Amino acid sequence: MDFILSINPVVLYFLIFVGKIIEVSMATVRIVLITKGEKFKGSVIGFFEVVIWVIITATVLVDITNDPLKVIVVSLAFAFGNYFGSIVESKIAVGTVKIEAIIKKAHGKRVSIALREMGLGVTAVDAYGRDDRKEVLHMHVPRKKMEKTINLIRSFQEDVMITVNDIRPVVGGHGILRK
Repeated sequence: MDFILSINPVVLYFLIFVGKIIEVSMATVRIVLITKGEKFKGSVIGFFEVVIWVIITATVLVDITNDPLKVIVVSLAFAFGNYFGSIVESKIAVGTVKIEAIIKKAHGKRVSIALREMGLGVTAVDAYGRDDRKEVLHMHVPRKKMEKTINLIRSFQEDVMITVNDIRPVVGGHGILRK
């Protein structure tokens, strides 16, 4: 307790701020990993997250009635941590998404071939739109390839209808699903 009280308040606020950002960012990544089936990695991150949480909480609670600015620093860092955690999570892009593209029938075969050349499995289904024939392309794509896949599809048809859903693949498929 004496050690914490002896630290320069500006340095202490900075350490609390940075530590809380790291802790909340780790929590964001941990939750995503666990929901994507990466239980062990999520658990390891959770261990270090709680260690940081205990240290920060103990530090903030020391003499809090005389230094309520700590509460503001922790709250602000919590908000920043959520933001940065979501950025980190999008960069590591764990998991698989299902992309469904509804394109004009005239582009279907060429788009399917281009996607398969990227190493993706594509299932094409004939469909009827309001004004013309369509083709619905179904793909399970690693999240790291999602933007590249969407850009490729849009290079054939700018006004394409694309939906993306997070999934947890279980069995089978071409190249990415668990066997």
